[in-house]
Amino acid sequence: MPASRPLTTGTFSRRRLPAALRPGRVARLAAPAGLALLAGCAGPQSVFEGAGAEATDVAFLFWVMLVGSIAIWLFVIGLGIYATKTRPRAHSERTGLYLIIWGGGVFPVVVLGGLLIWGLAMMPELRRPANGPTIAVSGERFWWRIAYDVEGEPGAVRSLPDGGIESANELWLPLGRRTEILLGSPDVIHSFWVPAIAGKTDAIPGRVNRLVLEPTREGVYNGVCAEFCGDAHTQMGLRVVVVPQAEYDARVAALARPAAVTDDPGAALFLKNGCGACHTVRGTEADGRVGPDLTHIASRQTIAAGLLPTNVANIARFIHSTDHVKPGVEMPSFGVLPDTEIDAIAQWLGRLE
Repeated sequence: MPASRPLTTGTFSRRRLPAALRPGRVARLAAPAGLALLAGCAGPQSVFEGAGAEATDVAFLFWVMLVGSIAIWLFVIGLGIYATKTRPRAHSERTGLYLIIWGGGVFPVVVLGGLLIWGLAMMPELRRPANGPTIAVSGERFWWRIAYDVEGEPGAVRSLPDGGIESANELWLPLGRRTEILLGSPDVIHSFWVPAIAGKTDAIPGRVNRLVLEPTREGVYNGVCAEFCGDAHTQMGLRVVVVPQAEYDARVAALARPAAVTDDPGAALFLKNGCGACHTVRGTEADGRVGPDLTHIASRQTIAAGLLPTNVANIARFIHSTDHVKPGVEMPSFGVLPDTEIDAIAQWLGRLE
């Protein structure tokens, strides 16, 4: 039996590597992937493009902690290389003890302690009291109920207080003001997160959690539910619109008005087919509390909790095939209705600005 050939570095030389694993090939493939990852760090849902005081501070803390962790890693690995490669001879017990104490103990403790102090020093500013409006947000499968100009604690019914100006899936905030968000839920645990503005906070049944949002830049930002809550969890989004104080006040005043159009064939069909049992349209007999308030649905940028742009065609599509457009949603499909009736209802809803 022939003697086995010992393994050497030449055994795995470049010419023996598969073409896909050669360094030049790997570099060419990695470059586009790296650019794609960097591109994903931008946009209306990015934690790296802070549009809020908390998001900006936390992102800066992340970079500081990243530098600290890299410093610890380099220091410890450097000591290992020094002990095993640079000075591979046997070291005295005293030298080994120093390497362990300073490399494995003192240096990491000093760096981590500094990072801890830095992070704790940010807390008073992040938890500074609100000086803007109070808005109640209720996470419900699978959408967001929003009420402006609320007072006190949210009530037990659907986690929202009486008297608020209700909307859904689109949260308006005044620029530069610290707005207090009262979070709750009537069904399961959700997690409210607008990455570009602030960190996430849970919406828990039977309890009210508080979150302060201080936007620092105008724009439209994406929010999500960050806690798995059921089939349509990934389609439970919202839009956050940051505008100057005067524009915010005008928006809330407009939301307080009744529906723009109440005498319409589509309104009659809306009530006839039972839609008013689940939805409210102020100024009509529709006063349901199960689903979103539709009084000003046409003024929102999206429908179905951020899933589709708001237009008549998408409203009709959602009414006709709700469970197909958004599987798992609790609203039934109304495909059994004649297309003429669905179109009439959608045309009416499309005028509710």
